[in-house]
Amino acid sequence: MRIGVALPTDYYEQLTPGVNPVDYLLDQAHKLAECGVPAIWLTQRFDYDALAVAALIGRELPGITVGTAVVPIHPRHPNALAIQAHTAQAACRGRFELGLGLSMPDIAAGYGNTYPRIRYLREYLTALRELLHTGAVDHTGETLVARSSALSMMPTVHSPAPLLLATSGPLTLRVAAELADGALPLLTGPNTLADFTIPALARHAEAAGRPVPRVISIVGGVVTADLAGARDRAARQMNRYGEMPAYRALLDRENLSEAVQLAVIGDEQTLADAVTRYAEAGADELIFTLTASGSAHDEARTWALLGELSKAGHA
Repeated sequence: MRIGVALPTDYYEQLTPGVNPVDYLLDQAHKLAECGVPAIWLTQRFDYDALAVAALIGRELPGITVGTAVVPIHPRHPNALAIQAHTAQAACRGRFELGLGLSMPDIAAGYGNTYPRIRYLREYLTALRELLHTGAVDHTGETLVARSSALSMMPTVHSPAPLLLATSGPLTLRVAAELADGALPLLTGPNTLADFTIPALARHAEAAGRPVPRVISIVGGVVTADLAGARDRAARQMNRYGEMPAYRALLDRENLSEAVQLAVIGDEQTLADAVTRYAEAGADELIFTLTASGSAHDEARTWALLGELSKAGHA
């Protein structure tokens, strides 16, 4: 099991004025690599461009896998996203992975997308796969038109970046099984992973005649003695997602009242045990988020532990 960490952390929002945020993220990436963490993931927000920063990190840190988890599809046409992904893959020397997702309905609406979400997602991934694998596309669908007037030469540099899809309920799991190379389950605990997520992916993949996608679970966690403080900070990040029906259903499957109850907060053994539970549930990889929910010292402890677990054979 490969263990990665998602950037940025909460400290990014508290940067001293005048600090270059790209320099900050690159510095964080170097520290993660020094700890032995083998994979670094960038979260797309409303500030920096995750694919551009991923390309810079991959260029500076040979041997580290770099990916996005996740990039919302609505702001970028498949042609534009494919060009960015090809460029990042070349900069990373073939170590880039493209994680994307639907994002929240209000964000999609903010970009003018009023189409049915799953229909648009299917057409988007269909067009994007063609562009990633062949450098060309000619797609006219109900919700999307994507055409290329010339063949892109970038795909000849490296193999196409793996296409990973953020998943929650049955509809996105089916799309991931039929059109993606991997699934990024959100707010999905180990019991749900074993009893619902992975069986659904396997069933849909078999029906489509495709291999079962890789399962890269996203988990919030931090090593800290300040359990209450870390929980409060993690709750501010996580609980708003638990209000959405798809995620609420996942929490109900785990018999949890709040999303923050999925966060792994405690000592080193608590985090190591969680890694074991997700591995036994069938996760192929883990991405740890919210590692700054404690202090700066706590985050350093968390990164050191994840690096040690990787070196010990969990990666």
